[in-house]
Amino acid sequence: MARIVVKEAKAPMEVKPQKKSVFICMCGLSKKQPFCDSSHLKIKDEKADELYQYDEKGEKVDCCEEKEGCCGGGGGGCCQDK
Repeated sequence: MARIVVKEAKAPMEVKPQKKSVFICMCGLSKKQPFCDSSHLKIKDEKADELYQYDEKGEKVDCCEEKEGCCGGGGGGCCQDK
């Protein structure tokens, strides 16, 4: 079953227990989970009060389009009235 995971962080978390820092992904888009691969750089312009959805490839999905499976099906489910 698919799930929606809400991530609000726009930068990785730095862990310093060793000689070189390790960065843990906090945005949820890294292909190297749990480690950061700099995917957070593509979300720096997101607005804090809006919900965004990404596909398996890490590409942003336009939830305002009427397509099945977007934000829980039916399309438009996560869009704010504009």
